[in-house]
Amino acid sequence: SPLRRALSSCQRRPPCRMAVDESAANESCVGPSSEGAGKASSCEGCPNQQACAAGAGRAVDPDLEVIAQRLAGVKRKLLVLSGKGGVGKSTMTAQLGFALAARGLRVGLLDVDICGPSLPQMLGLRGQSVHRAASGWSPVYVNHPDDAAAADVELGVMSVGFMTPSDDAALIWRGPRKNGLIRQFLTDVDWGELDYLLVDTPPGTSDEHISLVQLLGATLGPHDGAIVVSTPQEVAL
Repeated sequence: SPLRRALSSCQRRPPCRMAVDESAANESCVGPSSEGAGKASSCEGCPNQQACAAGAGRAVDPDLEVIAQRLAGVKRKLLVLSGKGGVGKSTMTAQLGFALAARGLRVGLLDVDICGPSLPQMLGLRGQSVHRAASGWSPVYVNHPDDAAAADVELGVMSVGFMTPSDDAALIWRGPRKNGLIRQFLTDVDWGELDYLLVDTPPGTSDEHISLVQLLGATLGPHDGAIVVSTPQEVAL
C-alpha cells in the first residue's frame, strides 16, 4: 500500500538525517531536542538515552533545510488548531480553503491528523490515492466537473487518508511514528507555488503540534500564523 511504502521509505533514509531514532523512543519521551533529553526519569531504558544525553538530538536537523527549500514557493502557512475535538476544525479548514481558492488563490490543505483524517471525506476525495512523481508526492486536487463555478478552483490536498489500504482502516500509532510521517509530508510533498498552505491538525497540543512548529520553524515569517477553533462551551476551551 502507499502507506507501507511511505514508512519503508522513511526507514531507509540515511541515519545522518535523524541523529536519534524517534521511532524507538519511550512513550513518555520528553523530546530529543529538550534540555532534559537523556537525563529525565522518563528516559530510563530508552535505546536513545545515551545519544540524547550527549546532545545528538539537539544537533541541527538537515531536514530543516530540505523543508525550507520544499516550501520556498508557499507564501503563507496557517495552522488550524483546537483545544478539543469535534469543534469544527476540519470543517473550518475545508471551508477556508474553498473560500480562498474561489478568490483565485492557490491553496494547499495538509491533513496531519494521522489517526483521524477528515479532509478526504469532507472534500469528496475518498478512494483517491497519492502518486509519486520525480519531484515528490503529488497532492490530490479537488475537482467538481459538474460545478462550473468551481472549475477554476485550485485546491490541493495531502492526507494519510489517501494512503491507507481502505477508507475505514484504523491507524493505531504512537507519537514517533506519526511524527515520522509528518516529517515526510513536509519533505516529500511537491506543492509547487502556493498562496496559502492550511494545516489541519489533530485536537489538543501534543506531539504532532510540537513537531510541526519545530520542523516549520525555519520557514515561518510575519505572514504565517494559526487559527484556534472553539465553541462557546467551557469544556471546549
